[in-house]
Amino acid sequence: MDEKKKVANTTITRNTADFSRQTDNIYETVAMLTKRANQIAFEEKKELHNKIDSFKSSNDLIDDMYENREQVEIVRRFEQMPKPALEAIEEYLEGKISYRNPAKEDKKARHLEELEEEVIKEM
Repeated sequence: MDEKKKVANTTITRNTADFSRQTDNIYETVAMLTKRANQIAFEEKKELHNKIDSFKSSNDLIDDMYENREQVEIVRRFEQMPKPALEAIEEYLEGKISYRNPAKEDKKARHLEELEEEVIKEM
């Protein structure tokens, strides 16, 4: 298992102004963080299932008991990892998440085209 970066495992009071840096809208930021947290959770779940599935091949009872202990240890490690939402917030505050909103980009592009048309008409 790859070691995760050091992220606080508890909630911290944060300044809401820090969350509207990239998007200029706190609600867009929350939506972005939710999507990133879901991505992280999916990756962790997939990794956990891959590790647990590697134990399914044996039939011995003694081996099963030993493997169950190993499975429990793996699950405990995953439970102690920071929550995906906390990881997503930390990535955002460190500037590691890129963000783009196609709706805003289309609006800006249309606005630029309108300005270009006005300039052409004035000529």
